[in-house]
Amino acid sequence: FDPENTGYISTEKFRSLLQRHGSELDPHKLEVLLALADSNSEGRICYQDFVNLMSNKRSNSFRQAILQGNRRLCSKALLEETGLSLSQRLIRHVAYETLPREIDRKWYYDSYTCCPPPWFMITITIVEVAFFLYNGVVLDRFVLQVSHPLYLKNALLYHPQLRAQAWRYLTYIFVHAGIEHLGLNVVLQLLVGVPLEMVHGAARISFVYVAGVVAGSLAVSVADMTAPVVGSSGGVYALVSAHLANIVMNWSGMKCQFKLLRMAVALICMSFEFGRAVWLRFHPSAYPPCPHPSFMAHLGGVMVGITLGVIILRNYEQRLQDQTLWWIFLSIYVIFVLFAIFWNIFAYSLLDLKLPPPP
Repeated sequence: FDPENTGYISTEKFRSLLQRHGSELDPHKLEVLLALADSNSEGRICYQDFVNLMSNKRSNSFRQAILQGNRRLCSKALLEETGLSLSQRLIRHVAYETLPREIDRKWYYDSYTCCPPPWFMITITIVEVAFFLYNGVVLDRFVLQVSHPLYLKNALLYHPQLRAQAWRYLTYIFVHAGIEHLGLNVVLQLLVGVPLEMVHGAARISFVYVAGVVAGSLAVSVADMTAPVVGSSGGVYALVSAHLANIVMNWSGMKCQFKLLRMAVALICMSFEFGRAVWLRFHPSAYPPCPHPSFMAHLGGVMVGITLGVIILRNYEQRLQDQTLWWIFLSIYVIFVLFAIFWNIFAYSLLDLKLPPPP
């Protein structure tokens, strides 16, 4: 019925398909689907419309499109479209950067309204920069702030002696080792996080980011028990790892330009930042006996990215609760969080670990 794999079939072929297979579609859904077909320029049924309608997704948007008559899904590839405005070219660029299937790219291009905008990544970045500038003024240092003797007195960073203060498992992202640490994290989370949020929404992307942040601090509390942790690398690495893994898993479908070169650059940047963190961790501390911040948060973020993050990015506009792998990885994550909580409660005393004094 669709030999050219365009994602569209005529209403006549669709009715014939229903009759041939003896399928009976709900009359209301059939009415909505045909109305959607009538609203586009060629009067054909879009596969993505059918999938979303059958899964009861965006029914309000469908009705609004029918009433307003402004829904236009083009049958040719987006790259062939000409005469686009700057905003339309930006949306098309984001679609090709993040989505592996042409039908998904078309759906996103036609449905994106920039309302709401990608507020989460922009807001979290502004807050991180603001806290960094404040700390820089207080410490009178912007490069390698971590080497300042008073650095650990910040009430937001995670410290093993203060692990009972639960907010520190999240708020440590607002404290960075220096401008070199903040700069790379900000660049990565804006270049990768903002497009992902534009496509997948704030709820899903913020979940991946926050899950990476929590996994990062908990990983430090389990695997590097005497070290503090700072920086947003857990959340950033979760997003970037998920995005890179999604590109690799859908290599032939991803049509972003210079994808191999850009992947190499991203991996080099991530490796450089991770190497900097490892070097700093084992560099003589500025506040002995407490070591410099740990690098384990990076690895915690990567693990979240290649599990929960990949499932989210691979299921654009689909219900996650229908995905078996989603429940498997979510269960593993919850088990890890519970394990880490009990570890923090009991393991430190059972191991009789000598922790550095509180700041």
